[in-house]
Amino acid sequence: MLPFDFDYYRPQSLSEAVELYQYLAQQGKKPMFFSGGTELITLGRIDLAHADAVIDIKGIAEGRVIEMDGDYLVLGSTLSLTNIEEANPFPLLTKTSSEIADHTARGKITVGGNICGQIFYREAVLPFLLADSQVVLIGPKGVKTAFIHDVFNKELQLEKGEFLVQLATERRFVEAPFISIKRRQQWDTGYPLITITALKIDREIRVAISGLCPFPFRSREMEEALNRQGVTGEERVERALTVLPRPILNDIEGSAEYRLFVLKNLFIDILRALDGMTV
Repeated sequence: MLPFDFDYYRPQSLSEAVELYQYLAQQGKKPMFFSGGTELITLGRIDLAHADAVIDIKGIAEGRVIEMDGDYLVLGSTLSLTNIEEANPFPLLTKTSSEIADHTARGKITVGGNICGQIFYREAVLPFLLADSQVVLIGPKGVKTAFIHDVFNKELQLEKGEFLVQLATERRFVEAPFISIKRRQQWDTGYPLITITALKIDREIRVAISGLCPFPFRSREMEEALNRQGVTGEERVERALTVLPRPILNDIEGSAEYRLFVLKNLFIDILRALDGMTV
């Protein structure tokens, strides 16, 4: 049970959702776009989230798309993680998403809800960061298409009244060799200690990580170190560990030192799987 009341709306079109947000904001309310609801319930119970009005965007057709458009796979933001598992349009996303929360929760958590959520893990964004995906956003200024790296910095940089509609990923990334590993300190479905995803494209390995820092990230400096030629695998790993963003998390899930120990071994696993490297 949430400790506050809110008005509930379910628009059937993108324009209706945008106009509704603006109208409610003008009325002095605090509206929230809603596509899964698990985070609102989780954080609302402990007073970390609040809304006067909830705009449920799951009824909008553009948000439920799974299709190939030329050389691009287009996925709607309100597809549930279970929808992704069942359709398996992007194997790396499927593998990563299938280990978020538990089976029941994945039926409610959406791709967009996870990417835009307040809980900082946001693991569903990792494959899109690796694939240089494009995002479609809509808000008071209209529809905007951008590369994810231009609008995602620790979190998706949304303007007031704006929300994520779709993500488009080039086919060659969808079909690229990949690995996705989740390590937990406790329980089988708890928050991750570290989730790491990697794919190999154009003879180079790309890596994105969640759970190491208080935000998910892809680091070009880290990738340059891991792809460096003429040195041993051990040297590549050690160099990658020196160019990580900061801060490194130090919490109940694991100490900073333990996280770095786990990450070192995950880097080794990636080099073995995607580069055939003996480390």
